Amino acid sequence: MTAPLASVLFVCVHNAGRSQMAAGFLDHLAGDRIEVRSAGSIPGDQVNPAAVEAMAEVGVDISDQKPKVLTTEAVQASDYVITMGCGDACPIFPGKKYLDWALEDPAGQGVEAVRPIRDEIKTLIEGLIAEIDAKQEA
Repeated sequence: MTAPLASVLFVCVHNAGRSQMAAGFLDHLAGDRIEVRSAGSIPGDQVNPAAVEAMAEVGVDISDQKPKVLTTEAVQASDYVITMGCGDACPIFPGKKYLDWALEDPAGQGVEAVRPIRDEIKTLIEGLIAEIDAKQEA
């Protein structure tokens, strides 16, 4: 098996919605080509059920995921660190590519409200994969 092209860490506050959906899409669309992690500065108890349902509608199963605490090691091990509304909670290390995706927080919302966020995340993920692939071909 070849080494992954890049390693991506998604960070939001609770690691229960946006970051889980993003990790699910990246894993689904890129497979083993890209290493995927997600974490939260204050992890929740469980992944948002509306996020799980919204992802299941597009054929991505994140029902087995659990919110994880953000660690310095996870940031250091990642090439891309993508934050989603966690503000200054994310440690900054030189040599990493930081992206901040301003996405509405789906916490406490029903699946109807989560769908547009999910679709926006998918578009962002497709762009990220294209960027990583382009770097490999350069």
